[in-house]
Amino acid sequence: MIVIDYQDRRPLYEQIVEKFQLLILKGVLEAGEQMPSVRRLAADLAINPNTIQRAYAMLEQQGYIYSVKGRGNFVSGKGSLLGEKRESYWKEFAQVLEKGRQIGIGKQDFIQKIEEYWKEGSYD
Repeated sequence: MIVIDYQDRRPLYEQIVEKFQLLILKGVLEAGEQMPSVRRLAADLAINPNTIQRAYAMLEQQGYIYSVKGRGNFVSGKGSLLGEKRESYWKEFAQVLEKGRQIGIGKQDFIQKIEEYWKEGSYD
């Protein structure tokens, strides 16, 4: 389910958080589904359980999961999370566009790059 990249410079817990965020947002992990236990995931990934606990705490803080005492961690509903992620994305996109405009990149250049990107990746 999750693969850790040991060449990645980011801390392991951040990688775990990112992977679970994507799995939840894509619907691979559905609302109400139980997350793997801290011990089991730590054993599967051969890392310290404290690292998993830290990642789960961050996911809970961000609203991706919730914990039930004595039962484990469960996936929250993703509706508002997806909206928040998209809103954040559009803010970042606007900043990139503004930086491009400041260095003289025109509207047609942006449009051409977006069309090239979609064509290469077949994202339609």
